[in-house]
Amino acid sequence: MELLLSSALQDILDSLEFARGSAESTWGSVRAAMGHPEPFPVKYVAIGNEDCGKENYRGNYLKFYNAIREAYPDIQMISNCDGSSGPLDHPADLYDFHVYTGSRALFSMKNTFDNTSRSGPKAFVSEYAVTGNDAGRGSLLASLAEAAFLTGLEKNSDVVHMASYAPLFINDNDRTWNPDAIVFNSWQQYGTPSYWMQKLFRESSGATIHPISLSSSCSGSLAASAITWHDDDNSFLRVKIVNFGPDAVSLTISATGLQSSINALGSTATVLTSGSVMDENSFANPNKVVPVTIELRNASEEMEVTLPPHSLSAFDLALAQSRLVAEM
Repeated sequence: MELLLSSALQDILDSLEFARGSAESTWGSVRAAMGHPEPFPVKYVAIGNEDCGKENYRGNYLKFYNAIREAYPDIQMISNCDGSSGPLDHPADLYDFHVYTGSRALFSMKNTFDNTSRSGPKAFVSEYAVTGNDAGRGSLLASLAEAAFLTGLEKNSDVVHMASYAPLFINDNDRTWNPDAIVFNSWQQYGTPSYWMQKLFRESSGATIHPISLSSSCSGSLAASAITWHDDDNSFLRVKIVNFGPDAVSLTISATGLQSSINALGSTATVLTSGSVMDENSFANPNKVVPVTIELRNASEEMEVTLPPHSLSAFDLALAQSRLVAEM
């Protein structure tokens, strides 16, 4: 067993040298001979995959951790053990968090990281998706539960370092997993509702997170987050709200403490919804469930909005030029 482990350790170190070593190193020279003299920027190594509960994981983990840390001290190492509800008993830079479950269960997990310790390793939510009957081949219902879960990750981005939906692609001629974000065959492709939902979170990286609270008799079926983000020309306050319930919900959005006023010109509302929670996209109808964007003519610091049943709404409120915070 020790001989096998030693061989596996050396394989890992050789693989990292192949990826990161100079073109003059033993394995880096092999990479260079294959046509890629520049090293690959490998920044993270996950030690195992869903192995935390296995008998020898922790002992073997430390051997890999120590060997990699000695050879590549800048590489961030990821443990398979969940640190969201308590401290790990071994060193790690990040810990892996996987969740595949039904839509109601995932919606209820939107507050998973609210009470996670703010010190210690950060979370890498490397696999998440609604699965089972709720998912179909990529349903609106699945995307809404996933969106609610993502609002929780967004609000806790100080402890959630990265997140990725899984799986990303599926060949329609070889379906081994449902659902997937992007479906393709030899000549066409489409995005599932989960793909379109994630596009509404793409500005979250590098954005400023703002506190948000919900006061509604329907708050149990709502999830929300707020960020400010910037494109090349403008700044926006984006408020995302998931209505997981079967009824429309009327709300007042009240934004306070902004250093810039809200401008109706350039403000928009984008809504992802459909006639049935189990609606899916397909090659025949690739745009059955896609976001629809309209101008938001009533955009202001306080405004009335209506959330359609079973929907994700993103309100992008254009911010005017910053006001002076103090008199000069």
